[in-house]
Amino acid sequence: MSGAPGPLLPDSPIPDSGSLERGRFTYLPVVPGRLEFAAEVRRRILTERPAVVAVELPETLEDLYLDAIRRLPQISVIFYHDNAFRRDGSEPEQAVYVPVEPTDPFVEAIRSALEIGAEVVFADPDAGERPHLPDIYPDTYSLTSIPLGEYVEAYRVYPQERTTELEQFARGIAWKLQGADPFGRVLVVLSLNLLDPVLDAMEEPQQEPKRRRREELQLVNPHPECLGEILSEYPFLQERYETFRTGSVEELVVRGSAMVDRRRAQVALYREAEELYLVNTGEVMHSWQRRTLARYTRNLARTQNDLVASLFDLTVAARSIVDENFAWDVWETASQYSPQESSSDLETVNISGEEIWLHTKRIRLRRRLPSTKRRMGNFGLKRRKKEKVPGEWAKELNGASICSYPPEDMVIEDFGRFLKKKGKSVLSEERSTVEPFTASLLDGIDLRETIRNWHDGKIFVRNIQKIHGEVGSVVVIFDDDRDGRYDYMTTWLGEHQNESDMAFYSTAPFEHLIGPGIGRAEYGGFLMSLPARRMYDVWADPDYDFAETKAERLLLAGLDYSIQKYVVYVAAKPPRSVFRNIASQYGRTIVYVPIGQLSPVTMKKIRVVHVLDGYDKREGAKEFIW
Repeated sequence: MSGAPGPLLPDSPIPDSGSLERGRFTYLPVVPGRLEFAAEVRRRILTERPAVVAVELPETLEDLYLDAIRRLPQISVIFYHDNAFRRDGSEPEQAVYVPVEPTDPFVEAIRSALEIGAEVVFADPDAGERPHLPDIYPDTYSLTSIPLGEYVEAYRVYPQERTTELEQFARGIAWKLQGADPFGRVLVVLSLNLLDPVLDAMEEPQQEPKRRRREELQLVNPHPECLGEILSEYPFLQERYETFRTGSVEELVVRGSAMVDRRRAQVALYREAEELYLVNTGEVMHSWQRRTLARYTRNLARTQNDLVASLFDLTVAARSIVDENFAWDVWETASQYSPQESSSDLETVNISGEEIWLHTKRIRLRRRLPSTKRRMGNFGLKRRKKEKVPGEWAKELNGASICSYPPEDMVIEDFGRFLKKKGKSVLSEERSTVEPFTASLLDGIDLRETIRNWHDGKIFVRNIQKIHGEVGSVVVIFDDDRDGRYDYMTTWLGEHQNESDMAFYSTAPFEHLIGPGIGRAEYGGFLMSLPARRMYDVWADPDYDFAETKAERLLLAGLDYSIQKYVVYVAAKPPRSVFRNIASQYGRTIVYVPIGQLSPVTMKKIRVVHVLDGYDKREGAKEFIW
């Protein structure tokens, strides 16, 4: 059998820039396990319709691979023991698990080849252990922006180090390819890091290698709960790909970007997780959290030199920006794969990620949800009190007056002082400058700029300008309430000189009673201003009627009542530009602080407010407020 290239067939299609033509062989290098390459393999096979499709898979696993592919879209795992015996001659301890998943380019090559009636060749004769090559590839998401040819050439600029094991492995594949149908066009699907060694080995005839036999091979059905750990691409993405691949060639081109785009899949994943989070906890995701999630996942991806975040990064971001309950829902949603069943004609096994992958990452999530399980606890703790009869607490409402709960007042006043300091630091950062060191260190060395210009041998220092003036009012907007959820609006005055006047809108507190005359609500937004006892009813003041939302009314009142130059405005997005002009007319300056910059845990605590129906309820309130 000769490895010399054969003549081009008369009806040979013109290959695109991503292919490598060598006579009757067309080489399609891929990154194993990556969705973008699986989509490219399917498109190429359906378009070019080769007579033979050769894949870089061991021929000893051919029967099991074909059985597993017939089970798709249900995912299978090939299981066998490693043939490397220990020195004492005993059986090996290690087992090998090979998931057969839809987004693997080799699996897709076999599936598509069987669809068009092409011959499938398993090109690895399994003559020895596969050499361990570094699997460091550019992010495959870049294929959505650049041609395959450019991706391949960028990788080949830095060739793999050649070893004896690598050369032997490549010669075995070349021998198998040289024995393929001599009259048919052959599409060779192989790993990108093996491309050049195989091309070199194909330049001369190869001898048949000494092949080995594998025994006790087994095909098992992985349990649906373990798919998130063992698959190369997370199951949610695999299911979207399975939907994508059922279309025709024309539909693949039209729908491909929408169905297989990782970023769109991540948005869909987060949306479904949000719905599950709302059902499980009753909490709603906000727009500022979504924007922060997008920025954080982007930054996490950059730390790994990737363009798109992995499932691990998506889960870490969900835990960091929202909470562990949402992170759990993200993981659960991403791990869902509806075609997979727990019962099957095969043995169902629950496999951990450590059994398949090396250097796995771990993340610990603790769901904080009600449980029906009785737990041992500290019986010295007081249980929450409940009504003896329905409506008992509502009878304590008389509507004569309302007041706050003093311990909460102390917490929110501390938070207001923190925001005032935060606002001044934001101003200071905006007005600070960086300049080359000459005669004075000014406010210290700027390490970032110094390192960035290290090649010039210059040292840069910071010049922080002093901010003249103080912060008067503080406005915090959790939700601008364009849907009318927060229908309770009130203004109450500080009871002493160190307590701010406050206007806020919230959910109706007395619709959720937690004690006799004690209501619990959730802020939509609030305004705090010192000195105390100056604020009229903000919600009835006609001077603010041109405000379009409750948030804008609070900001107008904050500008009006502030006796200091600066007003801190905390929200998911900055106010409209017209408010800058209004502020200048008042002689004030709005300092915008994105709410995403503040601790989500702190914001969740601050957002709860208790309203007491009269001062007489304060004495016993501590028995009911938690």
